[in-house]
Amino acid sequence: MASSNQAKLFDQMTPDRSGYSAKDIEVLEGLEPVRKRPGMYIGGTDERAFHHLFAEVLDNSMDEAVAGHASRIEVELTADGFLTVIDNGRGIPIGEHPKFPGKSALEVIMTTLHAGGKFSASAYETAGGLHGVGISVVNALSERVEVEVAPLQGRAQMTAGKASCPNGLADQLDEVFKGKNTITSEAFTGLVETAEGKVEWAIAWTSAGFGEADGFARSYCNTIPTPDGGTHEAGFRSALIKGLRNYGELTGQKKSNLIVADDLMGHSGLLLSVFIRNPEFVGQTKDKLSTTAAFRLVENAVRDRFDHWLAGSPKEADKLFNWAMERADERVRRRKQKEVKRQSATSRLRLPGKLADCSDKGPAGTELFLVEGDSAGGSAKQARDRATQAILPLRGKILNVVSATDDKLAKNQELSDLALALGIKFGTRFDADDLRYDKIIIMTDADVDGAHIAALLITFFFKLTPGLIENGRLYLAMPPLYSLSYKGKTVYAMDDEQKEALLTSEFRTNADVKIGRFKGLGEMNPGQLKATTMDPASRTLARVTLPDGFDELTEIKPAELIETLMGKKAELRFKFIQENAQFVEDLDV
Repeated sequence: MASSNQAKLFDQMTPDRSGYSAKDIEVLEGLEPVRKRPGMYIGGTDERAFHHLFAEVLDNSMDEAVAGHASRIEVELTADGFLTVIDNGRGIPIGEHPKFPGKSALEVIMTTLHAGGKFSASAYETAGGLHGVGISVVNALSERVEVEVAPLQGRAQMTAGKASCPNGLADQLDEVFKGKNTITSEAFTGLVETAEGKVEWAIAWTSAGFGEADGFARSYCNTIPTPDGGTHEAGFRSALIKGLRNYGELTGQKKSNLIVADDLMGHSGLLLSVFIRNPEFVGQTKDKLSTTAAFRLVENAVRDRFDHWLAGSPKEADKLFNWAMERADERVRRRKQKEVKRQSATSRLRLPGKLADCSDKGPAGTELFLVEGDSAGGSAKQARDRATQAILPLRGKILNVVSATDDKLAKNQELSDLALALGIKFGTRFDADDLRYDKIIIMTDADVDGAHIAALLITFFFKLTPGLIENGRLYLAMPPLYSLSYKGKTVYAMDDEQKEALLTSEFRTNADVKIGRFKGLGEMNPGQLKATTMDPASRTLARVTLPDGFDELTEIKPAELIETLMGKKAELRFKFIQENAQFVEDLDV
């Protein structure tokens, strides 16, 4: 093997036949990165994304207000589409910036990415703008931007004024529940300030609901709306469900552990606001809070107050508990009805001949393994738990559903068998409640062909069973690549790195360890396959998930990525490979 220096010398001496050279390397300066890739900064190029530009400007004014330097924010939209945001805060500094002679701080902030006053706590203790890119992104993507910094005289006359919402979120909650009867006579509200941050909340419950599966929730972090929720909402839900279950146990209520978050939060109206230092969001658009500490902050702040709220009003607490318990009982009853429906439907189904079904009738705890070919299918059928694990062998590579016509999809026998085994219909008619199994596990060989089959299956589920992946029902089996044996002891390694580690940790030095490499699942005997890949007690599964928002590497959404890699346009795949080859670390060639 060539040394590192030899490898570098060889690379320098190899003639460039691809037309790719140093002159092709672009360096984007100033605001050009924003104009080149706007989606990376505002979440897309649609109407919603460009509305985010307004939010970035408003956030700066909100930060001034929260810090106590502004008492008024005015927003005006004129007939010609010009949007104006005015506040009576401190204004952007206009003095010369020490690092940029001849340029004011205002010009630096407007024309330079990652320039702002919120990287330290000296100017803002908590703030919504964190990255120093907001206002400069607005400048980069707007046809016209005007900034006016007014003189500071008159600021002494500023007064906090009288708040139009003196009880904070509690008053706003009254508007949310206007015209609706609530389960409890009083809402659960609170405000807690600690060294870690500030939490304010208001929540009530109604049998009428809000027409939304998850109830009504409006949350904020440092005044920034978080429509997709995040760790602060998760901490709040955790505090309430733990508190209500604990109340049930203390008062001798039976089956309190049956209550889950959806039972309690499904018809709730929640307003939640947190203030924390250096919050982290999913993406620049800040739609979802990801700060781990926010979960603990909210859970700790809310849990103790909720326990006292329940204990202080036993009659109201009983109303809430009984209502949540009724919802839990109804949920369990509906689930049992679906299981009975599934059992009767299963008896009428003409299941695929190659399917080795499990004996359990309900979907709870059952698994369907999609395996590559009859050889692996035979071993899997012997290795499975017959009560809960079903096996469906596939004939090689299934149809690529992205590039196939509707007519071709309808006539494909392999996909028809798969739909029959799963008990589902495709596309808009897909309903996750129809699934005959709790988990769907793709089990293919650990080689290029196996990876291709897995990719085709994942594409199939993404395109034709909307919501299945999001619900966490699709998994990949992780079979080992090596077996290491010596004097009756056998261990398994997933890859070369783990193999080398096990040789050192599990066997004595110079031991004559027999190393076997599995070329495919069909080479494993049933005992090996069960122990390494199928037994829930010892196997490893990888859940197939979708990234939140934009993929950090590709800057495109999952649907666009699948269309690029699996669609008809080969030139898109070629471009993707060219742009991302630099990130590849390991190749199986």
